[in-house]
Amino acid sequence: MICGLERVSFRYHGRSANALTDVDLEVGEGTHVALVGPNGAGKSTILRLLTGVLTPDVGTASVFGRQAQSWKRRDMARQVAVVSQGGEADVPISVRELVSMGRHPYVSPWSALGREDHAAVDACLESVDLAELAACDVRELSGGELQRARLARALVQEPRLLLLDEPTAHLDLGHEARFMELVRQYMATQAVTVVAVTHHLNVSARFADRMVLLASGRVLKEGRPDEVLTPSFLEAAFDWPVDVVDLGNLGRHAIAGTRGSPRVEP
Repeated sequence: MICGLERVSFRYHGRSANALTDVDLEVGEGTHVALVGPNGAGKSTILRLLTGVLTPDVGTASVFGRQAQSWKRRDMARQVAVVSQGGEADVPISVRELVSMGRHPYVSPWSALGREDHAAVDACLESVDLAELAACDVRELSGGELQRARLARALVQEPRLLLLDEPTAHLDLGHEARFMELVRQYMATQAVTVVAVTHHLNVSARFADRMVLLASGRVLKEGRPDEVLTPSFLEAAFDWPVDVVDLGNLGRHAIAGTRGSPRVEP
């Protein structure tokens, strides 16, 4: 197991209800696990527990056999990388400078990057098709280009575990698909495990090996996408009618229905 939670419960300070209650999660090596569910289900809380930013009230969050909160930040950054949807859009730095931040765990504080570090940055810029924009200010990038730069920054850390926190939330259909294809390509060539938080059920169904459906801080269903994407489980999670259609090679797709509409289920 690369990372996971064991009987974890957690409540944010000042809240009357748990963000997570009695949650178990096991992420196997080389898999792509998608955490899905409605707003407030506890998806991003799981990532914060796995990075040690939060500590469980009950239970254990572990990464590579150690409690997540016991890791030193620098050591964890050599093993775990995070891509989120926010950050540096208003900071006057170049694309190369942004991506180079991912090499900081490998150099001494206040030291310059070495030849190998620069080579790694070049390779990652090339892999996400941003080499020609390396000198550009990040404020000039489109949303899709900026997310690819953030992905390159994560990949240049050479992580064994890649955590994605709604990284395609504000991207259009094409940029979203391209981002996820880049993740898939990286998984095919490197020994990396992916845990992705997303609201996009259909994207998860296409790219993830396993899905974990959460609702009100509990795991409602876990399994292959075809096992999780069913009208009964999705309606229970989202409190709304959901139709599911099978598109063959494209997998199952969930479509929000209307109250009183007949169910469509393959």
